[in-house]
Amino acid sequence: MNGIGATLKTVWRIAAPYFRSEDKVAGWVLLASVIGIELATVAIDVLLNQWRNRFYNALQEHNWDNFVYELGYFTVIVTIFIAIAVYQLYLNQWLQIRWRKWMTGRYLGEWLSNANHYRMQLQGDAADNPDQRITDDVKLFVDRTLTLGLGLLNSVVTLVSFVVILWGLSDSAPFHLFGREIAIPGYLVWSALIYAILGTWLTHAIGWPLVGLDYRQQQYEADFRFNLVRVRENSEQIALLHGEGAERQRLMSKFGQVVENWMGIMSRTKKITAFTASYAQASQIIPYVLVAPAYFANRTQLGGMMQAASAFLSVQGALSFFVSAYRQLAEWQAIVDRLDGFETAIGRAQSLKAAANSIQVVAAGDGGVTINDLRLQLPNGTSLIHAPGLTLRNGERTLFTGPSGSGKSTLFRAIAGIWPFGKGTVSIPKGASLMMLPQRPYFPVGALASAITYPAKDGSYTDAQLADVLKLVGLPALASRLAEEGHWNRTLSLGEQQRLGIARALLSAPQYLFLDEATASLDEPSEDQLYRLMVDKLPGTTIISIGHRSTLDAFHQRKVALARSGEQFALGDTEPAPARLP
Repeated sequence: MNGIGATLKTVWRIAAPYFRSEDKVAGWVLLASVIGIELATVAIDVLLNQWRNRFYNALQEHNWDNFVYELGYFTVIVTIFIAIAVYQLYLNQWLQIRWRKWMTGRYLGEWLSNANHYRMQLQGDAADNPDQRITDDVKLFVDRTLTLGLGLLNSVVTLVSFVVILWGLSDSAPFHLFGREIAIPGYLVWSALIYAILGTWLTHAIGWPLVGLDYRQQQYEADFRFNLVRVRENSEQIALLHGEGAERQRLMSKFGQVVENWMGIMSRTKKITAFTASYAQASQIIPYVLVAPAYFANRTQLGGMMQAASAFLSVQGALSFFVSAYRQLAEWQAIVDRLDGFETAIGRAQSLKAAANSIQVVAAGDGGVTINDLRLQLPNGTSLIHAPGLTLRNGERTLFTGPSGSGKSTLFRAIAGIWPFGKGTVSIPKGASLMMLPQRPYFPVGALASAITYPAKDGSYTDAQLADVLKLVGLPALASRLAEEGHWNRTLSLGEQQRLGIARALLSAPQYLFLDEATASLDEPSEDQLYRLMVDKLPGTTIISIGHRSTLDAFHQRKVALARSGEQFALGDTEPAPARLP
């Protein structure tokens, strides 16, 4: 395990922001209520411990009136205990869902802010499977933190409450050995302490590998689930290639990691369960073994022995908190490590964007998008493109060409401000709107109307506007399906998706429209039609395209070719005659 201090510091860093957030009042009130009820349960345990003395003495003395009275007393105390236990669970769950909601919103905001999610993926961070960290890990962190925190509080308060009782009972039931009374002040307290220390040490010695095993189990489970989702998302391509056998083999290999690590958890859990179960059972009899000689020597009554046994078990249980909760502590440690890694990865992605030696996108000028001494690199530092200077002038349609892998798409990513690897500056007119259309556009799962207008808010356009634009891009049949829910990246062909991408651009009418082979899946007549449409319907938009077809030359007034220059590519600027739309 990591140092306890370092772990608690990490837990505080993750947990504390909620209790300083806009929901802090409700959070503190709920937490105080849960803690107050936890303290009340300890108080009831103290009352029940004292009740045992009186109840068993009434039995020993055959005192019927006291026996009946103590039964009534017990009924009242237990009724109160049940009532507060129910409300503690209710308030605990209420606090959990509020806390989890806030943490989920925070992590989603930081992960999705300024393309952090994309930069984290580029860096290949150890923060794998962010979906699991935001769902399962946040849920388990809140649950385990409250459960273990309240358990520790209960143990501390129980220890303080019962150690005084147990110390006094050590005097009323002195230690006997071989018929001789030996004066050992507080011997029951020392016995519980020694027993708990020995049990805690042995539990940790047996169970510490569970931390690493639990961490890897969550990782392997998430990897397996992620690969199942990828198969579902790409089912058509797999079916066309008859890749079911290969996918099954690959998925079973991933699941094999789950099984192998689980077997390790089973083996280690078996050992620690065998010890903790033995420890727990032995703790039930030890107080009687210690106090019984004093009872048979008539130095204490039956009630005193039963009270001493109950107090001993309470003190021993409080001291043995780490023994009984070790399995949960190991799981909690793994969850804390995963959330800490996720936060660290987000921080690295944020610092990468803000780094002085990365690509800077600034708002300046009004004559177009200007590139100044731009040097693009791959994440491993390999040089990709050098662009000493280039201006994409307003109103001028520009075509970028070059061999596959020369970095054309990466150049567009740098202009969009999401590619941090490299140096240089990209200047964009202040307040200008940019839209990037990739070869495979993204459509969220949901209503077709929302998919077309993404990322605009629902209702930004009327159904009539959407129907008109669908007709313009050659998809009039979809006009009747605007309210239909679907997974449009799977149900529509790539050509239809690209037409919807153009429809999205027509609706948004950005000042700068970047088309990264956004019509490559269409036949040339369809591509011709869509380019004519954009030129006609977006007169105020500067269009910049990436393409390989020579037919695109007719729609652009300028051509920028990427050519190899040593180990990298450089921009070669050519300006053909003004485009002639046939």
